[in-house]
Parts: sequence; structure tokens; C-alpha cells
Amino acid sequence: MSSLTEKDRPIVQLLLSTGTCPRCILRFCRVGSQMLYRHPHEDLMKDLQEFLKSSQEKEDTVCLDVADPPCKRIRLEHGEEGADELNYNGAIPQLPSAGDGNSATESPALKVCNVCLGILQEFCEADFVKKVCQKVNSADYQFTSFVFSVSLPPQLSVRERAAWLGVKQQMRNLGLPLAKDDIIQLKEAYKWIIHPQLSEELGVPADGKSLFEVSVVFAHPETDEECHFLATACPDCFKPAKNKQSVFTRMAVIKALEKIKEVDFLKHFPCPPSSPKNLCDALEIQCNNGAIFVAGRYNKYSRNLPQTPWIIDGERKLESSVEELISEHLMAEFKADSFNFSSSGREDVDVRTLGNGRPFAIELVNPRRIHFTAEEMRKLQQAINDSSDKIQVRDLQLVTRSAIGRMKEGEEEKTKTYSALIWTDKAIQREDIAFLDDIKELKLDQKTPLRVLHRRPLAVRCRLIHTMKSEYIDEHHFRLHLKTQAGTYIKEFVHGDFGRTKPNIGSLLNRTADILELDVESVDVDWPPTLAD
Repeated sequence: MSSLTEKDRPIVQLLLSTGTCPRCILRFCRVGSQMLYRHPHEDLMKDLQEFLKSSQEKEDTVCLDVADPPCKRIRLEHGEEGADELNYNGAIPQLPSAGDGNSATESPALKVCNVCLGILQEFCEADFVKKVCQKVNSADYQFTSFVFSVSLPPQLSVRERAAWLGVKQQMRNLGLPLAKDDIIQLKEAYKWIIHPQLSEELGVPADGKSLFEVSVVFAHPETDEECHFLATACPDCFKPAKNKQSVFTRMAVIKALEKIKEVDFLKHFPCPPSSPKNLCDALEIQCNNGAIFVAGRYNKYSRNLPQTPWIIDGERKLESSVEELISEHLMAEFKADSFNFSSSGREDVDVRTLGNGRPFAIELVNPRRIHFTAEEMRKLQQAINDSSDKIQVRDLQLVTRSAIGRMKEGEEEKTKTYSALIWTDKAIQREDIAFLDDIKELKLDQKTPLRVLHRRPLAVRCRLIHTMKSEYIDEHHFRLHLKTQAGTYIKEFVHGDFGRTKPNIGSLLNRTADILELDVESVDVDWPPTLAD
């Protein structure tokens, strides 16, 4: 095994003798060759045995020719005992020689690794890879690449620390430093092995930036038992949390390992670690596609339709909403788990949205289908429009997450145009309202309206009415066209909201005014891009 050198021999011999698998031994020997980890477990074991045997023969030759100094193996076995050499019950285990027939290195039986708990053994085999791929294929996702993630049992960090302390101790005896950061991480080694197999079986490449994630969650029945000493030594690190079955989470264990003193760790956990009683379990194999975003503009023609489901105290007030009329078609076509609806502002249940419509975006969570042609999107838009006479959508298209930011910018920075049908208690003539047309950039102070105070904080917001144009109807009715700053409460500007909006149409006309109908005529946000019919 050309990747190993003579200074690795004590590491190989120590870890093999205590039940460590060949791939974990390569990790502790800092072997960075990805191809080497992909070799079959049996071949790696034979290679390590041959490495020890060849090293032993060379050393025996040196020992015959040179009486002084003693060989490294002898120095390792008969070194001075000290505080840094604490192990198991305070003694260094006798290391079997490569030629000893009773050595663990000669045993053909596959034992569960005392460091990785079988992750780099059974779970690297073709049968497990096929099991993962069967799960992926049965989930019926569209994907052109994948990213693989793995969740490991928390006590693997404990066992790796124990193995590192044991190895560090031996290397220190030889005057060779070993930093924990030098060790190849278990997750990294596992992905080196599993990625090519998954790629071949699924027929697509592994890509760290892929939106399609295949994840495996490993668990082990002895987690609490093996981590319990950390809770005694570092109780502040382990606090009960909602939706957590155990306090021994990966992050809590890592935090405790950072705090516990080395001497305390050595007192409570064998270094190197002892052989486990059980193999890891692959608790969950999950698939998840990154969210897809669909944007467009909607018109609302009903005065009895809320933008989002109207539910009060668990009781639905109206049977549908703009959100539901659009999303039910998208959910079905994209085969998503759920969705999140957002828009550039919102209108009340009794307000229509006309003109070019209001920009909206829908985040489709974990969609199975992600590829749609422009023609397919047009058909989907038509299906939405054919399903109801209460709404219509246009410019339906796929967008990126970052592009949605342009829609949200318009909520406060852009302008909106409205048409309001207004009633007055006292009779009016055309000349009584004509002056409204001359008012420009009218500043309002709007205290949070009473009707939304239950869901919005109390505050005074400064808003602008840019322009107004009046249209006389009769002695008690006129229509007012307004261009305003986004976020202006139009109903309150008309009736005053018991003096909470100043000035208002009532105060300007010196009479009581109320609003009978309100339409949004335009939302001046240049997004999403207009599509050709």
C-alpha cells in the first residue's frame, strides 16, 4: 500500500488490534487518495496486513544487524509509562505483531468498526447503494444531478475523539505530531466511496450545488449510553428541546467535547474505543428537491374573495381565495408537498384588482416535477383561467428565488392607482369636488387602522397621495381616481377612520364621506417580465 509510510505502522497496528476497519485506519493515517477508499473491504484488509508484514520483516532485519538503538516496535511496547499513556484502565494494550496468528489482523470475520460503527463497512456495499436508489426512483422525482448528505449518530464524534487520543499518544511516543484536523473526516470519506456508486446507479452526476438532495439518517441504539458521561461532565451543553427525542444531539455532543478536559475524557471513555455491541441503523432514506418559484400577475374580479384563506377562530368564512385558486393547479402539476404564496401588497376581500393585475409569486416546496417548457406554462395558465371567473392570471413563468426580491421592493417604493366610489351625507355639486384635482403630493398621517389593528402593530405611518381626479356622478356620489404611495390605506383616507387618518376626504370636503367600492387599477411594479401572448 504505497500511500502508507513507515511512520504509519504504529497507527495501523494499534487500530487494527482494537477493531478499527481498514477505511478508518486510512483516515487516521491521513490518506487522501479517494480511489483507495473505494477498494473492497477485504482487499484493504489484506493490503494492511501485507503492509504490517513487510514492515515487520524489514524491522527484524534491522534488529539482527543493529543491537542499539532498539527498533521502533520495541520502543513502542516498552516505552515509559506516564500520564499521557492512560488507556482503558490506565494501561497500554499489548500490540500483537503482524505474524501473530491470534491477531485481529488475521481474523476473516467482519466485525463492526469501533470508530465508524459500520458506516464505512456495510453501508458502502452495493446492496445498500441499491436500496438508496430504489427509494429515490420510487419517489418519482425529476433531477439531473444530486447532492448526497448524511446524518451520523452523535457518539461517532465521541468514538473518533477516543481513537484520535489513542493514536496521538502513540505518535507522541515516537516524537511524531498528529493534529486532529489532519484526520480525514468520516463524512468526506463516506462520500468518496458512495458518490461514484450512486452516480452510476442513478445515471446522473453528484454535484454539491444540485437542488436535488438524497439524504441518509443513521442512528445507533447505544447513543445515550455512550454519551451519558458527557452530560455529567458538561451538563450545560445538554438541555431538553422540543421535537428532540434525546438531549444528545450532534451539536450538543460536539460542544461538550470542546469543553471537556482530556484527562476527564480519558477517565470515562476507553482510548482507543472498545468494540460496539451493534451496527448502525439506516433510520431514514429521504429525497428532497429544492423549491421552484412561479411568478405572474393576477386580476381579481370578485368582491367576495379574499386574497388568502379567510379563517377566524378555526372557522372558514369564505369557500376559496385567490391563493387557493392559483396554487391548486400548480401543486398538482409540480407535484409539490406544500407552497408559500406572496404578492406585491394585498387587497381587501371586497376590492377588485383590475388593469395589468397584481404581481405574485408562489414557492413550491419539494416538487417532484421541475422541468416545464414555455408552452406547458401557457397551458397551465390557461387551466387556471378556465377554472374560475373570479380571477385571471397572466405572465405565468418560472423565476429564481433572488428575482422575487424585485417584487417585494415595490411594496413600499412603487406607486399604485385606485378608483373609489364615494358617498357623502350632504349634497355636492361638481364645483364642490373640483379642487381635489389640483391637490398634489398630499401628505397623510395614518395611524394603524382599527380594522387591521389585531394583526399589525400600532404606529403612525406617513404616506403620500400623489394625484387625484374626481368624477361627479350625482348629489351624493362621485368617483375618485387616486395615484398613491404603496402602503396607503385608501378606505381610511376616504372616511377618516374616526380621525386616525389626517387629512381625509371627509375633512377636505367638510362633510361625512364613506367608500362604497374600491378597485385597484394598477400596481406599478415592473415585474415579472411581460410575456408575449
